[in-house]
Amino acid sequence: MTGPAASELPVEAAPARGDGRRRSVRWAVRVLVATVGAVLGVVLFAHVEAPIGPFDATVSFRPTGGGAQLEIPPLGALAVDAYDGPLRLDVQLRRVDQVRVLSLANDPTQLDGVVDTVSDDLRSAVVRLAWTTGAAALGGAALTSLVVLRRRREPVIALGLAAALVTGTAGLGAVTWRPEALSQPTYTGLLVNANSLIGSAEDIVARFDAYRASLEDLVANVSTLYSAVSALPDPGGSADTVAVLHVSDLHLAPSGFDLMSEVVAQFDVDAVLDTGDITDWGSVPENQLLSAVGALGVPYVYIRGNHDSAVTAAAVAAQPNTTVLDDSAVTVAGLTVVGAADPRFTPDKDSEAAQESLEANGEELVAFVATLPTPPAIALVHDPKAAAPLDGAVPLVLAGHTHERDVEVLDAGTRLMVEGSTGGAGLRGLQGEDPTPLSCTLLYIDRTTGELTAYDEITLGGLGQAEVTIQRSYVAPLPTGDGDSVDGPDGTSPPTSPTPPG
Repeated sequence: MTGPAASELPVEAAPARGDGRRRSVRWAVRVLVATVGAVLGVVLFAHVEAPIGPFDATVSFRPTGGGAQLEIPPLGALAVDAYDGPLRLDVQLRRVDQVRVLSLANDPTQLDGVVDTVSDDLRSAVVRLAWTTGAAALGGAALTSLVVLRRRREPVIALGLAAALVTGTAGLGAVTWRPEALSQPTYTGLLVNANSLIGSAEDIVARFDAYRASLEDLVANVSTLYSAVSALPDPGGSADTVAVLHVSDLHLAPSGFDLMSEVVAQFDVDAVLDTGDITDWGSVPENQLLSAVGALGVPYVYIRGNHDSAVTAAAVAAQPNTTVLDDSAVTVAGLTVVGAADPRFTPDKDSEAAQESLEANGEELVAFVATLPTPPAIALVHDPKAAAPLDGAVPLVLAGHTHERDVEVLDAGTRLMVEGSTGGAGLRGLQGEDPTPLSCTLLYIDRTTGELTAYDEITLGGLGQAEVTIQRSYVAPLPTGDGDSVDGPDGTSPPTSPTPPG
């Protein structure tokens, strides 16, 4: 009795062990199918479109590891290791909404609350995304289970498994949340240079509030310049004088565009000459704001700066009443103007040109000038280093790039006028203790002879300086009361400087 009973035990236990293995395999298959279905659902459907501040963005979860990534095509991306888990939060800025950007720049009330607005927009988008992701994961798991396993109860089991997976993922992200990581992003693409280009974000934000508040008054004060300058002697000496506005290095600053628009309207400007760096990165999203040049209502002549790309130049050329020069010429308001694009594109560090390239750039423009039937009145270059070969070939060369205004007469008699930054150097102008002022110069040119007779240097003060100044200089000798004339430095007469109250 004892022997047979003992020998029967393994025979009875074998089916039980076989059933256990089958159940384990069945549940492993269920978990695998539910997981694959949930991942497919997330990949295909876990994204939402949302406005975030002045941008239209796509917010999504991707099964590529934890953390978050902000993509700014084509500049690159910044990533933060903010949490652990299988899903990464991706925010892709698709385009700039021009209406929202201009509203933000021109309304100090909105600017003061921009951080709160962006935070609220992002929070709302992430909440919507979380619900969408949960639904996509559950739906994907159930549908995949039904298709693969083909049993009526399997989708219900898959829903439970997917719900556990989603809950576990959310819990892991909450437990491992690291807010301090937000201040230590990792940059890729052109954004690798962001810190060195614009400095500390905290310092810029702190300065920008006060800076923008001052500029609101400064731009409005430009309209008072017309009455102030009307008391000065006639700049042209004849009725056939052309008023040309020289701007440079706008760097996409809305206040710079506002200043340009005010001066064009108040001083009855005949044409605007832009010596480059109208943008910061030369990217497609920046082009959204370039329609401002087409709205000026006067001819706009532009050359590419070292921060502008071929895409930028094409966007400017697409605006009404604009001309982009590149070893070419145009006649505006009766004056022949030639210009050459800067050979560099410095957002791409591999394209940095040596000084020899800049001089060669000027020499190529001189060769083009030699093909014209008559010498032009004005030549445009971005970097003043390209102006040397033009000495003696044209009477007036306009440049920018340095963000510092300068006027000098070269050895062969050509006058080189370097503009400051009409855009206050963009965000980078806020780095120092004294932010870069906004500046532009109004040139008065005899239409018949093409000679510069006088110029007004217009300057809007920086942080905490609510003032607008205009300084007029006369190029030709200015008659005095006793019939004599008085010359100033570089052949100019002593300047007159009315300063309207700020």
